[in-house]
Amino acid sequence: MSQEVIQTETDLHEEDGDAEDQRRQNDRNQQGGEITSSSDVGNSTATVKILLMPERHMITVAFTIGLSILDLKKHFSFKLRVPIDIIQITLDEKSVDDDQTLMDIGVQPHGMVQFEMSSLDPENYPMRPDKPQQEYNMPDVITVRVQTDTETYQDVVVEIERATRGKAFLGGFRHTVTKTEYHHAAVQTIPKKRPDRSIESFSRDTQTVELKHQDQQCYRNASTQMTKIGCYVSNMEDKLIAPGTYITAEEYHSKRLRAVITLQSHVRRWLAKCFTDNLRQAKEQHLAWMANEKRRKKEEKEQQIKDEYHRRMNPESKRDFDLLYNALKKWRIEEVERINVTLSGAERKAALCALLEQETQFISSIEQHRMAAGTRNQDKAIQAFLNKSAEPKRWRAFDGKVTQMDTQFTIRAKELRDLYSSVTQAQFTKDERLDVLLTLKHTVKEHKCKLTQDIVDLIDREMDLLMRGVKKSNLDGLRKRISTLFLQYIKTPPFNPQVSKLLRVPQDPADLKKNIYLCRGCNEYQSCTDFALNTNASAVGLCHRCMELDNEARQREDFSLYKNILRCLRDAEAECSPDAKITYLLQEQDLRYLVDVLWGAQSTLSGWKDLHDLMLVRWEKHLDWSPWNCILLTKDEAAAHLKLENIEKAYDVVVIRNVKQKHALARKYFSQIPAMAECLHNAEIQPGALGKLLVSQPITKATN
Repeated sequence: MSQEVIQTETDLHEEDGDAEDQRRQNDRNQQGGEITSSSDVGNSTATVKILLMPERHMITVAFTIGLSILDLKKHFSFKLRVPIDIIQITLDEKSVDDDQTLMDIGVQPHGMVQFEMSSLDPENYPMRPDKPQQEYNMPDVITVRVQTDTETYQDVVVEIERATRGKAFLGGFRHTVTKTEYHHAAVQTIPKKRPDRSIESFSRDTQTVELKHQDQQCYRNASTQMTKIGCYVSNMEDKLIAPGTYITAEEYHSKRLRAVITLQSHVRRWLAKCFTDNLRQAKEQHLAWMANEKRRKKEEKEQQIKDEYHRRMNPESKRDFDLLYNALKKWRIEEVERINVTLSGAERKAALCALLEQETQFISSIEQHRMAAGTRNQDKAIQAFLNKSAEPKRWRAFDGKVTQMDTQFTIRAKELRDLYSSVTQAQFTKDERLDVLLTLKHTVKEHKCKLTQDIVDLIDREMDLLMRGVKKSNLDGLRKRISTLFLQYIKTPPFNPQVSKLLRVPQDPADLKKNIYLCRGCNEYQSCTDFALNTNASAVGLCHRCMELDNEARQREDFSLYKNILRCLRDAEAECSPDAKITYLLQEQDLRYLVDVLWGAQSTLSGWKDLHDLMLVRWEKHLDWSPWNCILLTKDEAAAHLKLENIEKAYDVVVIRNVKQKHALARKYFSQIPAMAECLHNAEIQPGALGKLLVSQPITKATN
């Protein structure tokens, strides 16, 4: 086994005086940036590392590269107290001649070389350092790289001078626990010597204590003077004190006990008053909180009714129209039931025909609202599309500041957006409209194609009609055609490169063929994003448009409540566990099956059936949410459920087994999702767990 390498360093204050002065002068010249001639290269120094074998002690010295190996042996012969003739120096396992210098070996000025030094007689003269050190000390010579120019660096050798005297002890203290001594700081600067005045003086000024004599007087004087012959003392101010009733120790302690009891009674009364005040305040706060909660729930219910009424009266989105068709479905079912109960025969058929006509009128009214909302939504979508294409590039720096940058493409998109807004504006005068048309004509004439030619022809036609004094109402169709063709011009990537990232239809035909499926309803090829897939779907079915049409024609279901429940569930899980992904795999149809079929669309504890107040929370709060780890409760019940520490102690056995049975059914249904397989195998039902789902356990006979 090789021994541990222990590096020791020696100082160089015992070197030859001339060589030392010459080396220091060369180092100063090198640090000052002086340029030395080639004849002074031999006087430069280098770092020489000597590895003493076989102990493998390391000694580092600064040596002039013009000196020979024999001079190096003489130096270490004196330092190690070993005869010079038994010292052997090798370099890379090859012996080095005594007449060779460091320059002959190839050592550069201010470079470094490592030799191995061994003894020819290791038994009598072993190679050992004179003062081995186990701790790290500052090396005698270090090399510092100094930048002299923009891309120029120079290596400078710096000599470390050792202090020749110890630091003065200025006092200190010792830690009472660790027993570590801490000394006061002392500088290394040698103090200036006092001038010798050739006069020997002796002084004890610093050791003399200044003394001060001062009289002390007690704070109370006491004296007694008696009347005697030759001394008269007046008794005019004397007081006659008569002894009182003698009090025994028992009486004294009983008096103190009565005083203590009186004090304790008052303190206890004060504590009881504080306690009752706190209870009264807590009760008032609780009653105020209950009143606020009741008022808040009432306001939320009223706001919910107002929002639903506003959605029915002013439908805008698809969810609003689903709500209308769902309300129409409920109204038709109620009317049919009323007619079947109250009428019969020909009157019943006539009432059903009238009901059908009335339902047709309602559907026509709803579709008129849909067309108006579609026009408004189309204008908003076009404006949002143009604003998004004209947005500058944004990125956030390390300090949180947002930087914006406009490129040539965003500037082009911004100009086209402003021009489109001017073209679609209807409040312009005749001259302003002509200026806008001229600007549009010069803009589209930059590119020559059939689309731009059509736009130019329409612009010329409108300008001619404006010059002839045609009314604005007669030009609405022509202006609509111009704005439509110009919007198509804006959406063309060669004319507006910024929109290439915003178009849904890819411009490359090769990309257009990817992920395209045939809809079985409309027999049209649609993108994969236009289809809705259920968890148990095995093939691509109907597209979104066909499903919406089928829902409005037959089922007329409203999934807005289930979307709200799913959104609340995702928000709550995102705060608890950001890595959860099961909630994002579920769709509205899956959540509807979970709420309506498995949990019966009512709270598990109270049976509340209003879906606006229900939400899905974790059954065991330390596990991630999943269909087999959830429970349907109201918002107040969910808040109380999440505060429980032990579910088995809080709920009855029947409730727990009912929830476990729902979880087993959820495992069976949602195991059809491939993405949930890896999350499901950790929650597999154990072989002995099925018996816990039974309300009554089987009776077993004891064996003798």
